[in-house]
Amino acid sequence: MTRHRGRGIASVNYPIGMNLGGDPSQALVHSNPSGKFTVALSSIDLGQGMKSVTRQICAETLGVPVEDVYVDTADSDTGPHCMGSFASRGTHRVGNAVMAAAREARGVMMEAAAEELEVNAADLETDGRGNIHVKGAPHRSISTKDVAIAAQFKQGKTISGRGIFLVPLSDVDPETGEMSPATCYAHACLVAEVEVDDETGEVAMVRMDSAYELGRALNPRLVEQQLVGGAWMGVSHALYETPEPYYPEPVHGPRDFVEYLMPGPGDICPHDIAVLERPAPDGPFGAKGPGEMCANPVLPAVANAIFNAVGVRIDDLPITPEKVLRAIKAQGGARPQARR
Repeated sequence: MTRHRGRGIASVNYPIGMNLGGDPSQALVHSNPSGKFTVALSSIDLGQGMKSVTRQICAETLGVPVEDVYVDTADSDTGPHCMGSFASRGTHRVGNAVMAAAREARGVMMEAAAEELEVNAADLETDGRGNIHVKGAPHRSISTKDVAIAAQFKQGKTISGRGIFLVPLSDVDPETGEMSPATCYAHACLVAEVEVDDETGEVAMVRMDSAYELGRALNPRLVEQQLVGGAWMGVSHALYETPEPYYPEPVHGPRDFVEYLMPGPGDICPHDIAVLERPAPDGPFGAKGPGEMCANPVLPAVANAIFNAVGVRIDDLPITPEKVLRAIKAQGGARPQARR
């Protein structure tokens, strides 16, 4: 029995969103009398942190503290339209819609503050701490709470905004008909190192090293958590998870997550991540978002690493020990490839 080590690499050029019908997302932003703001969305947070990011985008655009913003993801009947939480579009599409809605709401807020302070709205600025003051004269100020109260009960104004992001139509090459399906792309490169047992076919992850270019990381901690979690989702797809051979008849398949095969804490390996920031011109504050890209490069990188370790090319996922062992026996034994 010999354990062979191998290293594989994979790169991803990932389009953000889709562009069917402009791939629109809408957002509504409004203030209540206490000066707190609510963002209404039909976009769903699947655990990727979209609520946190859109909350940050709204607060930054309004010029108010993050804790003064609440994000409500209701449903498609009561919320504004959204194409959905897929295609890694949340931060880019929904974030742009939230930014547009927050800009409109900020305009009303500043006009209401100008009326109270008896100045021109263009002469006001926010401090990000819940106050609006005259430029160059911070002693002349009013809180966003007092502005909200004055707008609703004195001025008869609604501090609110509507926003939509719609991908502009692509130019069409008159000769070839070629179009661009996306406005921006994210990029990734991942190196996986594995150990393959040539007697059992078992594959163990040794380490991963990756670099992701995703525009601007609006919340670095959330980005790191998604990249780590997404990578292990990729490992699970590459080596463990499958409905086969039970689909579509599940009688003899796993009955719950105790029996369903996935990597556990003992399977985790070191993972070094580098986040490269290249702000997107059309992204909210330059952001694109990692989305599905965090899992995608893992699968081919693991497959390449197995080939490097024992010389067998498996192109049917998941890469189970049975498949590896059969392939090794079919070629007459392990054939480690040169490592550079």
